[in-house]
Amino acid sequence: MTHVNPDPEPERTTGLEPGGGVPPGETPPAESSMPEAGPRETHNPPKGWAKAPLTLILILVALVAAFFLVYALVMIL
Repeated sequence: MTHVNPDPEPERTTGLEPGGGVPPGETPPAESSMPEAGPRETHNPPKGWAKAPLTLILILVALVAAFFLVYALVMIL
């Protein structure tokens, strides 16, 4: 891999004063990102929801829905 220099080239960057300063009212040049900026995460890949917790949540939702359905039917009769 080649290393990319994150600093802008002062002679090609607009809005810089001699010496690299920024005059009042000018926006300073943005920093570029560094592709080698952190460790590669291979120990914790995203897997999504596990089957057991998802099943328990769905059963709980079905029980609550059934409770309110029975409650509504009792109130009507």
